[in-house]
Amino acid sequence: MALLEVKDLVIDIPTEAGVLHAVSGISFSLERGETLAIVGESGSGKSLTSLALMDLLPKRAQRKAAKISFDGADLMTISAGGMRKLRGNRMAMIFQEPMTSLNPAYTIGDQLMEALTCHRKVSAKEARDRAIHLLEKVGITAADRRLGQYPHQLSGGLRQRVMIAMALMCGPDLIIADEPTTALDVTIQAQILHLIADLQKEFGMAVILITHDLGVVARVADKVGVMYAGRLVETGAARAVFKHPRHPYTRGLLDCIPVPGRTVPGMPLGAIRGQVPNLIGKLEGCAFRNRCDFAGPECAGEIAIAHPEPEHDVRCVRMPVLEASA
Repeated sequence: MALLEVKDLVIDIPTEAGVLHAVSGISFSLERGETLAIVGESGSGKSLTSLALMDLLPKRAQRKAAKISFDGADLMTISAGGMRKLRGNRMAMIFQEPMTSLNPAYTIGDQLMEALTCHRKVSAKEARDRAIHLLEKVGITAADRRLGQYPHQLSGGLRQRVMIAMALMCGPDLIIADEPTTALDVTIQAQILHLIADLQKEFGMAVILITHDLGVVARVADKVGVMYAGRLVETGAARAVFKHPRHPYTRGLLDCIPVPGRTVPGMPLGAIRGQVPNLIGKLEGCAFRNRCDFAGPECAGEIAIAHPEPEHDVRCVRMPVLEASA
């Protein structure tokens, strides 16, 4: 049985202009020890999807789904108390910006220890020892001294490592990392990604990585879900998606990345014209068609999911035209 199963997840947000359909019927599953990367432009619904899994959506947001199951527990019917027992314990989240996620009024040690004492019957010494152990595990030196420091006394890279240690305090089965490297420089990004991959292997966790960086995905993901305008337009094994992208949007994202040995220095990189459409109101047909070089009249109708190979799903009716141009 899969650790996490999501079927037909919908997130609607009422606004003065109408209902914003932020996420429209996405489905995926995740096994223990796997890494699923969900990629796409800003505004595609990636972060809201992760918040929906943790039941942390804004109050006005309305979550519906045929199924959201975590290790057999139905997250659509679970009580608020039951969800609190899972959240931070068996399901943990690394948020996008640690400076706004860590409480500036409490020390690093207090916040790390609280994550454990809320879910386990442990002494203060045991919680402190666990916090020191995990800070060392994530590469923070002088960990016992760091426990007495406040978030503003740490660099961005150290704060992100603290967030990872906090997520690991209870030994979760699933970690959701929402753009964990966005605010960091390239060198620290690589360190954080290697750290998450190493810790995953050591602790056997499943990981959902939310990102817009396909270079990141290529290094760490087992499976990829490409998200556009609230829908998953292509899903499959990372190797298959990168080797044979079957959706025009996926190809457009990949064309934006320079390829060593193939991209000529000084040559302009690919770009996707236009912008993500307004998601208020009903959206007919393929949401990408106004930006797509392969669009045809049929793109304005219902778009069925094609299965070009096992466990590789594509929401596109122009896939043969795209492949012919490859």
